[in-house]
Amino acid sequence: MNPEDLKYTPEHEWLRIEGDAAVIGITDYAQEQLGDIVYVGLPAVGDTIDPGASIGELESTKSVSDLFAPVPGVVVERNESLEQNPEVVNSDPYGEGWLIKVTLSDPNAVDALLDGAAYRALISE
Repeated sequence: MNPEDLKYTPEHEWLRIEGDAAVIGITDYAQEQLGDIVYVGLPAVGDTIDPGASIGELESTKSVSDLFAPVPGVVVERNESLEQNPEVVNSDPYGEGWLIKVTLSDPNAVDALLDGAAYRALISE
């Protein structure tokens, strides 16, 4: 189930607003499709990200998948615990499995993302 309080992208990332920052991760659907995640490559703190640009990768036992930026901003935190425990993305994608936090350079960019109902419709097609 996808939390209703999040925003989503067609590429299966989620975003949660926390003040002037956004926490970004991948959806439960995405982690299911990937399978067991064995490596998480994330952008560095201080990196500027642009919507739609590849900002990292997730490697699973099945494949390697790019991580795309849903909004513009600057990376202010990485989930460093994923270096040692990438499988947390599988077990808790909306909680401890978050990937990065960014300071938004355009808070209005969030409005272009999908809400929970629209994302559910997308993945049920």
